[in-house]
Amino acid sequence: MKISVITLFPEIFEPIINSSILKRGQQKGKVTFELINLRDFGQGRHQTVDDRPFGGGPGMVLKPDSLADALKSVLNPKAFSKKSKFKIILMSASGAPYKQTKAQQLSKLNHLIIICGHYEGVDQRFIDKYVAEEISIGDYVLTGGEIPAMAIADSVVRLIPGVLEKPEAITDESFSTNLLLEHPQYTRPEIFEGEKVPLVLTTGNHQEIAKWRKQKSEEKTKRVRPDLLKDKSIQTG
Repeated sequence: MKISVITLFPEIFEPIINSSILKRGQQKGKVTFELINLRDFGQGRHQTVDDRPFGGGPGMVLKPDSLADALKSVLNPKAFSKKSKFKIILMSASGAPYKQTKAQQLSKLNHLIIICGHYEGVDQRFIDKYVAEEISIGDYVLTGGEIPAMAIADSVVRLIPGVLEKPEAITDESFSTNLLLEHPQYTRPEIFEGEKVPLVLTTGNHQEIAKWRKQKSEEKTKRVRPDLLKDKSIQTG
């Protein structure tokens, strides 16, 4: 898989993509990263990539021509086809909420292009012509789309087959099965500051352990994310 990121700040991605699971994915040949500096496609002596919004208002808006030039440097315009296994997404506070199901879908692509929004946003004409989806990682506003883009990359790469040492690591975690949050986890020592590991986890009875974990997942989801329980696919009790 190839992940291309169009951003005004490519340098802040380097420590992230060269660490932990993202680094491992590259070493295994499962993913490659391409960082495109939008400023390289700016206009004039100052390489301008933004301008004032038509109709007035505060802030600046990213120019559609600079963005289009940057995008075309990544992907041949003739390749823009719904049948191709690539997708162009824009990180935007006004986008659709990002969920694990979307990460799973994106992990199956050959090429993912992430555009980092900035300032007051992106010219709508560019969005209408080139962007498949606008995605938000939460109901809050950040300075730019760089941190959300890192979150997308991390969540997608770990789902690519062969990246993680143990495939089962992604099959029984929060949001992966029936949208329930993951059950509590425990490790050694068996007694920590007077608190013992739940007895059922030390019995070796896998049927009872699975039952306990399901119960705890449901209890935590009900307590922390009751909104998830509105999904009819989740059966509790």
